[in-house]
Amino acid sequence: MSAGTGAPLAGGVHGPGHLRALTAVVLDTLESAARARGGPLPAGGPDEVARRTTALAAPVLPEEGIGAEAALVDLVRAVAEGAADPADPACVAHLHCPPLAVAAAAELAGAALNPSMDSWDQAPAAGVIEELTTAALARLVHPEAPAPDALITSGGTESNLVALLLARERVAPGPLRVVTGANAHHSVHRAAWMLGLPAPAVVACHDGRIDPAALDRTLAGLGGGPVLVVATAGTTDEGRIDPLPEIARIAERYGAELHVDAAYGGPLLFSERLAPRLAGLDRAVSVTLDLHKLGWQPVAAGVLAVADTALLAPLSLRADYLNADDDTEAGLPDLLGRSVRTTRRPDALKVAVTFRALGRRGLSELVEHCVRTAEEFGRAVDARPALRRRPGAIGISTVLFRPVVADALEAEAGDAVIAEVRRTLLMDGRAVLGRAVAEDGDGRHRLWLKATLLHPAAASADLLPLLDLVTEAADRAAAAEVGDSRSAAGGAGAPATERLSP
Repeated sequence: MSAGTGAPLAGGVHGPGHLRALTAVVLDTLESAARARGGPLPAGGPDEVARRTTALAAPVLPEEGIGAEAALVDLVRAVAEGAADPADPACVAHLHCPPLAVAAAAELAGAALNPSMDSWDQAPAAGVIEELTTAALARLVHPEAPAPDALITSGGTESNLVALLLARERVAPGPLRVVTGANAHHSVHRAAWMLGLPAPAVVACHDGRIDPAALDRTLAGLGGGPVLVVATAGTTDEGRIDPLPEIARIAERYGAELHVDAAYGGPLLFSERLAPRLAGLDRAVSVTLDLHKLGWQPVAAGVLAVADTALLAPLSLRADYLNADDDTEAGLPDLLGRSVRTTRRPDALKVAVTFRALGRRGLSELVEHCVRTAEEFGRAVDARPALRRRPGAIGISTVLFRPVVADALEAEAGDAVIAEVRRTLLMDGRAVLGRAVAEDGDGRHRLWLKATLLHPAAASADLLPLLDLVTEAADRAAAAEVGDSRSAAGGAGAPATERLSP
């Protein structure tokens, strides 16, 4: 079908006009669907969501199309009414941020122009924007390095994979040993497996952070050879930051290199007040960042920063149709070695627009707001006799807490109450809370509810109803758990009325 007979294009001179009309349809549908959903999550659970979505979206490939506006209304309505909306203050389960409007608008421009970031002749200006953006990010992470650099990635998983790949190539034929904490993101282990490396040596943690003494013992026990230590600045479960200065000193003493997964915590660098929490980060040879976490970008917006651009040399690749020798010698930039992917979206555009729009000061204010809101939320938990917070400091913007009724039960039954509270609120569509197993004040590991606060505008007062929901659901779940326990204790031969009595 040609552009003039029903399939108008997004680009070119006439593309914006086509987009303007269709974007209005999308925006109207997003607004009405959010009102219809009425909360952070659709009610009814997986089966009900699947039923409603299928009713609007099927068949996805009909014999005859229904037209652009009708298709947009149906499917945008389906995905929006059935969304977990991180813009709702009660959607706090994951490192899943509400994107800024300016970033989403820039994403539209990138999608309409559709540059592919693997050769200059597909992305002439977008390549420059990416270069400017990565240079700024590299300098943020390694301010004193003579030639830092950074790559745009699809997220923390890809950044960690590329970091381990580059480390492997630096020591080839190796073999490279990876040493990481028990608190590390699963992508570190997956990357080692994908790259054919030995399984990482896992270092014990205390209070959710790598124990430096345990790291020292682990490195001593390896008996030499090339090693990459992977530390974390912002753990997924607790928001903890490993003791980076101590880890860097120990790694240097054993001749090991350091990579830091700062996918969560990296944006603390925007704030002069909070950046000291990342002291020692600049001593890492490579650092992972994720701006679709504490950076309010639409997915995807990952970054891998390196202390020296020469470290990226192993990614160099020659493909005549993309970066022929004579083209690069003639001055055409070579973009192919800027990623392990070939076709890539212009993800740097939305980041650059956001940076230009807000500046470092504006970004700092948003980061500090989230950290401050988490601290206030933690104090609100402490003020409620029916709840208790995990002992210790709050990790960046993550708060772990649990209802005290769960503590009155046996350990397994108490954890079951926590899990049931979370699922009940999910099924009702009232709140999206996370879960995490973490060390308690007595040294035992328990299940906690997790609130990861990434909303750059929500106030702590907006979050207080969440505590009421948790308390109410916990009381019901604990009563049911006690009833089940008494029923089980009654034995198979007890009368039904006795087995079911509370």
